[in-house]
Amino acid sequence: MYWSICSVRFLPLQQPKTSYNINGGEQDTTNLRMELTAACVALEAIDEGHIVTIYSDASYLVNCMRRGWYKKWRENRWFNHRKELVANRDLWERLLQATQRHQEVRWRKVKGHSKTQGPHKSGNDRADELAVAAKNEATRSPTLPLP
Repeated sequence: MYWSICSVRFLPLQQPKTSYNINGGEQDTTNLRMELTAACVALEAIDEGHIVTIYSDASYLVNCMRRGWYKKWRENRWFNHRKELVANRDLWERLLQATQRHQEVRWRKVKGHSKTQGPHKSGNDRADELAVAAKNEATRSPTLPLP
């Protein structure tokens, strides 16, 4: 048995000194499911009608949303170009629904676990710290809830 953890950190532009952190996890899951869950939780937690920018180090997530791969998946009844069912359909559908709550959702790729400095390095590092803390908690208490 193993845990995957998602950690979300968001900062409202209207309150630049305020940040919100949400952690959760699932047993026997994948990193992609946790990345998708983190994006869903962030979009669901933010009040409706905003312009939101999601920063993620998950290329698959960012590329899908920026390039619109999901449109073809829906047209093809959730089969991909290899004629295989798209993995994590439940979370992709949840994510698409969550994006509809906002005026616009922008997707930005950031380097994960990078030693170089960048404009969003501190946020990515903080999300990693939260994920590690949540994983440590999960190993002590096997009922860490998913947001």
